[in-house]
Amino acid sequence: MIVIDGIYYALALAGAGGLVAWLVSPWFALVLWLLALFCLYFFRDPYRAIPSGPVAVSPADGKVVAVKTESPTLQRISIFLNVFDVHVNRAPVGGVIRKVEYHPGKFLVASREECSTQNEMNVVTVDGGGTPVVFKQIAGLIARRIVFRKKPGDRVATGERIGLIKFGSRMDVLLGPEWEITVRPGMRVAAGSSVIARRGDVAEAPHDA
Repeated sequence: MIVIDGIYYALALAGAGGLVAWLVSPWFALVLWLLALFCLYFFRDPYRAIPSGPVAVSPADGKVVAVKTESPTLQRISIFLNVFDVHVNRAPVGGVIRKVEYHPGKFLVASREECSTQNEMNVVTVDGGGTPVVFKQIAGLIARRIVFRKKPGDRVATGERIGLIKFGSRMDVLLGPEWEITVRPGMRVAAGSSVIARRGDVAEAPHDA
């Protein structure tokens, strides 16, 4: 499966390559055709098996670059996406979207710590079963387009697709003390399927044998 944006980009680049090949030479069009193929690869949207239970899943594919205590009641997990990672974003928890805030800012390299506060970002608050969970879609040096397809009042399921960030970026998840973090810096995670935290104040429902 491919995000529709990627198909549009690929068609435009392939068409431009065809025009260059006709007017000049196929060799000069090769770069455009390779970029068209890369767009199809970049905007891929693979199926993910969503885990059940009182868990928070990764909102993005990438590498965990930070697990930090922001305050006595807040923990932050930061995930860096390079240009080869899947860039479709997913909801870390299920619940109702209470707030969506866009913040203009810089376009620093997304792996840097100051990106969490200084870069352009979209900040989303989800009421996940009585506890607020905040996640940030953060633009990077190359990423200049944040896409979010939900609005306040919408209900989302854990691991549901909610948007994407184009061409390299970062995502932060802010969790309260009721969550036990299960990842550490350096780990690779996959959107929707990798558990990044478990909620300790909710008992998991028993599974049938």
